[in-house]
Amino acid sequence: MNKMIVANLVYRPVRSLISIVAVAVEVILILLIVGLATGMLNDNRERTRGTGADVIVRPPGSSAIIGLTGAPVSIKVADLLRKQPHIVAVSPVAMTFITGGNVEVIYGIDLVSFEAVGGPFHYLEGGPFQSPDDMIVDDYFASGSNVHAGTTVEILNHKFRIAGVVEHGRGARRFIPLKTMQDLIDAGNKASLFYVKLDDPTNADAVAQQIKTIDGMQNFSVMSMREWLSLMTTDKLPGLSAFIKVVVGISVVIGFIVIFQSMYTAVMERTREIGILKSLGASKYYIVRVILRETLLLAVAGIILGILISFAALPVLGYKFPTLRVQITPGWLLRATVVAIIGAMLGAIYPAFKAAQKDPIDALAYE
Repeated sequence: MNKMIVANLVYRPVRSLISIVAVAVEVILILLIVGLATGMLNDNRERTRGTGADVIVRPPGSSAIIGLTGAPVSIKVADLLRKQPHIVAVSPVAMTFITGGNVEVIYGIDLVSFEAVGGPFHYLEGGPFQSPDDMIVDDYFASGSNVHAGTTVEILNHKFRIAGVVEHGRGARRFIPLKTMQDLIDAGNKASLFYVKLDDPTNADAVAQQIKTIDGMQNFSVMSMREWLSLMTTDKLPGLSAFIKVVVGISVVIGFIVIFQSMYTAVMERTREIGILKSLGASKYYIVRVILRETLLLAVAGIILGILISFAALPVLGYKFPTLRVQITPGWLLRATVVAIIGAMLGAIYPAFKAAQKDPIDALAYE
C-alpha cells in the first residue's frame, strides 16, 4: 500500500506540490502570526517587569496593554502616592503609541524618579539627558536602526539627539524627558501611569488596596506587578485570544478547502484504479485508508515545509523589524501540527468515502 500511495502522489507532482504548499501556508500562518502576537506580548511583559516597580497605578478605563492609554491624569497624583506608607519612590510616565515602521511605545520620564524605582540605567554609550531634546534608546533599537550616541533621530515631528544607549528591558526602547513628551502630546502636567516602588514587595497587594481608598482614586486601576504580569497572557486577554482563534480558524479552512479539492479531483481521475482495486477484493475500508494515508503524507510534508520556512523567516523578520519579537514555542509547534492534520483529514473524509462507495463494475467501465 505504501508504494502505491507514494507512486500516486509522484504521478501527479503539481497537484501534490500544491497540496503540500497549502498545508505549509497553513502552518506558517499559525506560527508566524501567533508567534508575533505572543512575542510582542511577552516582550511587553518582560520590559514592564524590568522597570523595577512593585505596583502600577493607571487612570480609570485604561487599556490592559500599557502604552495605549494616553496621558489623562494629573502628575500631582505622584505626590499623593509618595505620602502613603511603604512607598519609597514614585515615577510618573507619559507615553505615546507610534506606528512609524514599527509598533512602539515611547516613554516620557523624569530620569531621577524613574531610576529611583528601577535603579540606574546601564549605559553602553553616552549618558543621561543633557537637554529637553535628548533621547535615550536601548541597544536593540540602536543596533536595529544603526544609530549611536550623538545621532539625530525624529519622532512626533521633533528632532532628538541620542544622548545614551542603554541595555534593553526597562519598559520602553526609547525615552525622552517627561516635560518634552507632555508638550509634544499636548498633555501638560499629566501622566499615563505611575510606577511605584515599595520598601517590601510583599506589601504590594495591601498597598494597592490602600491606594484605592485615597479620595478621588477609587476608580483607578491599581495592581501589583505580580497581578499585572499574571494577566498578560494570550488566554487572559480577550482581544488577543479571539484574534488567535480567528487565525487558527482561517488556517483550518485553508487546509480543508485545498485538500478537499485535491483529493476529490484525484478520486475522480482514479475511478478505474479504484474499480480494479475493488475487483481484486479491496474492501471499502481499504479504499478509505488509501485516500486518508495519501492525505496524511501530504499533510506531514506540508507541516515539515511550513516549520522550516517559519524558522528560516525569523532572522529575516529580525533584520527587517529588529525591535519586534516573534516567539515560536514548542506548544504552538504542536498545535500547528495538530491543526494542519485535522484540517487536511477533514478535507479528505468525503472524497475517501465517495471513492469507497464506487461500484467496481461501473468503475471498470469508466472512460
